Amino acid sequence: MSLNHIRPWRNIYRRESRQIMVGSVPVGGDAPITVQTMTNTLTTDVAATVAQVQAAAEAGADIVRISVPDQASSKALREIVAESPVPIVADIHFHYKRGIEAAEAGAACLRINPGNIGSEDRVKEVIKAARDHNCSIRIGVNAGSLEKHLLEKYGEPTPDAMVESGLDHIKILQDNDFHEFKISCKASDVFMAATAYQKLAEATDAPIHLGITEAGGLTSGTIKSAIGLGNLLWMGIGDTIRVSLSADPVEEVKVGYEILKSLGLRHRGVNIISCPSCARQGFDVIKTVELLEERLAHIKTPMSLSIIGCVVNGPGEALMTDVGFTGGGAGHGMVYLAGKQSHRMNNDAMVDHIVEEVEKKAAELDAAEAADAQAAE
Repeated sequence: MSLNHIRPWRNIYRRESRQIMVGSVPVGGDAPITVQTMTNTLTTDVAATVAQVQAAAEAGADIVRISVPDQASSKALREIVAESPVPIVADIHFHYKRGIEAAEAGAACLRINPGNIGSEDRVKEVIKAARDHNCSIRIGVNAGSLEKHLLEKYGEPTPDAMVESGLDHIKILQDNDFHEFKISCKASDVFMAATAYQKLAEATDAPIHLGITEAGGLTSGTIKSAIGLGNLLWMGIGDTIRVSLSADPVEEVKVGYEILKSLGLRHRGVNIISCPSCARQGFDVIKTVELLEERLAHIKTPMSLSIIGCVVNGPGEALMTDVGFTGGGAGHGMVYLAGKQSHRMNNDAMVDHIVEEVEKKAAELDAAEAADAQAAE
């Protein structure tokens, strides 16, 4: 449900950027902001890596990055690409030949780090491989691996040093008539990363990949990423994102979508609006929400569900959601459909019933979308 047409203060005006393709996925321009993650298995363990890619894709990842540290990984990459449901970005560090091998293996994009990929001549060879095999490139600047001459110039990693690194590398690509690239300038420090990205956004029209690198564990990394990426996205900066967590890659995808959903930039699955619970609750809100998150994880259709423990805010929240449940008394609550009171429901049966109502609503929305698409043809 979008209220942007009547509430303009909810609009975010995205920075204008060029659009490139990462395999079949458009990045930049007017394309949806894509969500990425990265595998943490050994690339040479093809079965484990493919399983992780597939799990990430099922969770909603549009693009998955895979590290290619050695020749054996390059060989494994060919098998992984063949089984992947989403485009694969090959993560290249130190040895430019891995970039050439990854392009030959079918990678959709090559991520190269200006600080450690080598000389300009080596970069040119990677560019040629990317062009020959229809790959895009991500220039991945990282505060922790800046070029030696920039560290000597600036004394330490700074936003200006990061942007200069990125622009120097952009020039190499453009001088070689290669324009299918995006760029990132990551740091683990939120302020440094945010400042660098703002400066970068003003200096280039290339699509921007957002990330707070080495953000930490699931809780701390989520918070740092939400603050850093959230503020940049709110300013309209960012065409693709990766939340870097010391956690399962699926969790990175989930957090990425939650950040985008909170800003109204992308919607996937059920957005559950729930209260923190208190002594007024008519049912166990926390346990109920945990069960519903698990039971509704398979729903991909964008929709909203409110789970509120009492009648103080419950009816008002339910007015704005597709399905809602508000706690009442005597072991019963009220079910809301499309913002209107529908019927009472026993608390003991509420979870199963809500799941049924959400699945029914998702099927209706999917059918309506399919009908609209058919009518437009």
